[in-house]
Amino acid sequence: MTDATRVLVVDDQVLLRGSFRILVENEPGLTAVGEAGDGAEAVELARLHRPDVVLMDVRMPVMDGIEATRRICGSPETAGVRVLILTTFDLDEYVYAALRAGAAGFLLKDSPPAEVLAAIRVVATGDSLLAPSVTRRLIEEFTRRPAPGPGRGPAPLTGVTEREREVLELIARGLSNDEITARLHLSMGTVKTHIGRLLAKLAARDRAQLVIAAYESGVVSASDGGLGAR
Repeated sequence: MTDATRVLVVDDQVLLRGSFRILVENEPGLTAVGEAGDGAEAVELARLHRPDVVLMDVRMPVMDGIEATRRICGSPETAGVRVLILTTFDLDEYVYAALRAGAAGFLLKDSPPAEVLAAIRVVATGDSLLAPSVTRRLIEEFTRRPAPGPGRGPAPLTGVTEREREVLELIARGLSNDEITARLHLSMGTVKTHIGRLLAKLAARDRAQLVIAAYESGVVSASDGGLGAR
């Protein structure tokens, strides 16, 4: 990318918000376009500045980060904005909701600065990112969800081919594109084509939502070992 990645920093703690802004401003190729202290302000500034990435806190006054993410990702004005959730807590109750709302990544605030900066770059390129501890929480969320009752089967995978289903399963298990190419003996171009078709067929905005689709459709389950299984 020739232009700097534009970042909006959202956190209700002034010192922490300022620290993240300084971190971004001091990194070549990144620039901070603003700060917000609550979710409502974040939505407003996202519409105003159209940042590439929003670093989004979860627990905030006025409007929390989950609702702010939902509004940013759900609006045509800001549909291209990528949201990276940052929290001081390994909060399992928020993981599924954040991804459902459209978050492209979920990272703990105590992650080393280099990891935070790398995460910004990852989500800015259109990929998704889940911290290992968060992937475990996502699995646990599906473990707690009740099994489908009578007449409620898994969500259908309409139009998905058998090969695409295989790719979806490996995505849900946390494999990278390189690992999928090696596992299925496919070219990188073919894997990317399958992923692109899955995104279109399942109306998913990114890889994180493909993970959700894989669980909801029954392609994988928590008892299979879930994300990160090798």
